Amino acid sequence: MMEHKHTFTNRSSRSRYTRRRFLATLSKGAVLAGLGVFGAGSEVAVPGLFGGGLIPNAWGEIAPNLLPKPDMIVHSQNPFNGEFPPHLLDADVTPTIRHFVRNNSSIPKRAKFGDLHGWKLTIDGEVHRKLTLSMDDLMRFPNVTAHAVVECAGNGRSLFTPRVDGTQWIRGAVGCSKWTGVRLRDVLKAAGLKNTAVYTGNYGEDLPVDSGEAFSRGIPIEKAMDEHTLIAFKMNGEDLPAAHGFPARLIVPGWIGSAMQKWLNRILIRDRVHDSKKMSGYSYRIPAHPPVPGITSPENEMEIATSALIKSLITRPKSNAATDSDRLEISAGSPVQVGGHAWSGENKVDKVQISTDYGIKWQETRLIKPSNRYAWYHWETETAFEKRGYYEIWARAFDNKGNAQPFRQPWNPGGYLGNVIHRVPILIDS
Repeated sequence: MMEHKHTFTNRSSRSRYTRRRFLATLSKGAVLAGLGVFGAGSEVAVPGLFGGGLIPNAWGEIAPNLLPKPDMIVHSQNPFNGEFPPHLLDADVTPTIRHFVRNNSSIPKRAKFGDLHGWKLTIDGEVHRKLTLSMDDLMRFPNVTAHAVVECAGNGRSLFTPRVDGTQWIRGAVGCSKWTGVRLRDVLKAAGLKNTAVYTGNYGEDLPVDSGEAFSRGIPIEKAMDEHTLIAFKMNGEDLPAAHGFPARLIVPGWIGSAMQKWLNRILIRDRVHDSKKMSGYSYRIPAHPPVPGITSPENEMEIATSALIKSLITRPKSNAATDSDRLEISAGSPVQVGGHAWSGENKVDKVQISTDYGIKWQETRLIKPSNRYAWYHWETETAFEKRGYYEIWARAFDNKGNAQPFRQPWNPGGYLGNVIHRVPILIDS
């Protein structure tokens, strides 16, 4: 058994976590009051910086730990859940300040204060050697950096008809950031899997907001041993922010976000499918057969949701159909740049098409390959509208297995794996 006692003790690490501890004690209002240091005054800085998707340069380390993040659509405070409108997700690599937050529980105190003291990751169960790893132990394994899509299983739930219960995510509970960590398979090889190993049971330090069972999910051993599955400790080159799983989390590329346990402190190797509450019943499970909309399938006909489906997102242009103060005016005949992202779980994106006449005619887009497997693809094209009036830009993605986004959202009782085509309303001025 590895029982190393090492933790981060160098000066730079101590100062970093001390600053985070200090900031965690500040109220959001107290931090915002600091905007008064700007010569322009906070009344100018707030809309000028945050309204434009920017943050003060000195806040680079602070902002990812503040909730809600600027311009975030907040669905709940405890547990905290929030997303961003699609036009703020245009970046090739999603900045931490623009990454959605999905929590099933309260953020652990350790994460809020950035405190590694006493943290260990335990690997036990169906293994030959129980491991108890400090962060130093973990980082001794070969480090890997990759871009990966992380998406809440319920992203798009608000688009289901009939309505389903749960957080009413729109389209922005998705991001593609840069993750650094170690391969889970390297750690499991060090523990030595027994022939009886079937599934992982993953646990974190977060506590439920009620008296129920702590949030825990798992993945099959085959996926755990995939070279792309990581135990991550950095996001976009920085230590994981509190809301994103400090000090360690799983990244299970291509699969739903709930498989990517945050605040990770234990991986139990099991001889059966993990049977926690969040793996059972209707939780993160979908019908084995298409149900009649509004009719819940019997529990014994539900299957564990795993891989994401083919999907696209229009990030530009922003809809200008509303009378916002920053409404973009588009004139008839002028070129309009259209673009966004596409992803497809375990499959590859084959093409993305757009339509501006409600699906009668379709236009191919230029598809840009991802930086690595499991990162999202980028797509772009140009279009124009000949006359003034109301239009919609539709985007539809296809994968290499022949799957395409549906025009109407197939229904399931959990509102999971939503992938209906994206439609952006556009008003063309004279």
